[in-house]
Amino acid sequence: MAALMPSPTNSGWTLVNDELDNLLEGFFRPLRRRTENGVAAGAVPAMDVTERDNEYVIRMDMPGVSREDIDITLAEGVLTVSGEVKRQHEEKAGDRLIREERCYGKLSRSVRLGSHIDDKKVSASYKDGVLELTLPKAEEMKPKKITIA
Repeated sequence: MAALMPSPTNSGWTLVNDELDNLLEGFFRPLRRRTENGVAAGAVPAMDVTERDNEYVIRMDMPGVSREDIDITLAEGVLTVSGEVKRQHEEKAGDRLIREERCYGKLSRSVRLGSHIDDKKVSASYKDGVLELTLPKAEEMKPKKITIA
């Protein structure tokens, strides 16, 4: 989704971009919801899914989540990734928090994979706040080369 651009004809945001963003937000860009105190409420990590000949690759943003706080399960064709961003702010004598925008709390995302994944060969790696899952296709789903007789 393109970033919103100020309209050259007025000082506000264009109505079309606002309405389109509102319409597509739930489908393509689930956003982290915040409460007043910075706790994430129903946070959904953003992800990219790439299909290759023999596998699918899912890259999921999980900034601020330590490797130990990530839980990945695959059951009945549903992949679920959950984690928790822990609050890192330390109150020290004389400190006064002026603004708090960073969120913390639990986040979770589930994706229905169906039966075309070889669940015994799924692998995961985590680097720089990005979780990468490699989901090999089941043998019957891989492209087959047909030779001409």
